[in-house]
Amino acid sequence: MLFHAISPSYGYVKASHDVIRHPNLDSDAKILITYVQGLPPGRTDKALSEHAKRIGITGRAYQKAKEQLKDKGFVHEWRRQRDGGLWVTDQLVSNVSLSAREARRLREPGPESPQVGPSSHSPTVGHPGTRSAGGQLPVDEEREKNSSHPPSEEPAEKSAEKSAEKSAGKSAEELAEIADPQVAEAERVLLSLRHAHPQLHLGVREARGLAEAAADWLRRGVKAAELRLALVSELPSGGVRSAVGFLRYRLVQKLPEPVPVAEPVPAAPAPRPPVACEGPGWEHAFRQQGDETVCPPCAREAAEKAHWIKWPAYAPDRGEDFEERDALPWRERVAAVLAHDAGVAVD
Repeated sequence: MLFHAISPSYGYVKASHDVIRHPNLDSDAKILITYVQGLPPGRTDKALSEHAKRIGITGRAYQKAKEQLKDKGFVHEWRRQRDGGLWVTDQLVSNVSLSAREARRLREPGPESPQVGPSSHSPTVGHPGTRSAGGQLPVDEEREKNSSHPPSEEPAEKSAEKSAEKSAGKSAEELAEIADPQVAEAERVLLSLRHAHPQLHLGVREARGLAEAAADWLRRGVKAAELRLALVSELPSGGVRSAVGFLRYRLVQKLPEPVPVAEPVPAAPAPRPPVACEGPGWEHAFRQQGDETVCPPCAREAAEKAHWIKWPAYAPDRGEDFEERDALPWRERVAAVLAHDAGVAVD
């Protein structure tokens, strides 16, 4: 005899079109949220990573799926500390996109309005009250279930133009945010690590989150090529499980010492203006080193004369051929010699 067996209701999961048709969720993210949605109440106390591991989504694939779900509002997390000091993470998974305020309201529901029922007196008096509204989100599956036609989709060209404009505007805004050239260069170095080793593949947002830590290396005199070599050399033998975590740890732990700042060289003092010498002979000027009033040659000549007066026995022998130094400067002496020669030639 042939029997027809109908699977029980818990053998199926009703998937929301907001998840299935979402353009920014990959297959791993959609499978993970659909799997969690169909869990029985007794298995919701485990972490999202354990459920992902059960269906074969681990490592980088799980991190990427979780990041997409958090960005689009399907997963929300809160960290809190218990009485014993242990930190725990609460996770909220929904089949519709929720804002942070809506998720917080579902996590901490307010006090419900009491139900007003009939009194216990005989005869019964009073009327039942109304239930409090709010706190529950509409179910989109029922609305779409009664629709005979699926919603019309935009033309491919129009959607492509919108996505291109959106990406161009976002890239312009992101480039404007990077005002520091060293941060921009550090981000380029981090994005180029994928060519050196496939396990160090980073996304744009991941590289931007590590760019400030990598820029500290460049500010301390490390070149871009040296930074790239320090990040890709001596990788773990068991492989890199998380590129972001590994690079963040290496950037912090292997940060070189700061470059010592050279002391500024004091500027040379401005030269003093020339002053007239008070010594004998023709008028001339010199630059003072202190508070002296005569130039060094006049001071040396005065010191020699004082020495000879005190010790005449050591004075130089001034014979008949000794000539006193002419008091005229050399230019005037040259002019006098030239004038004398010219007079002799005329005669």
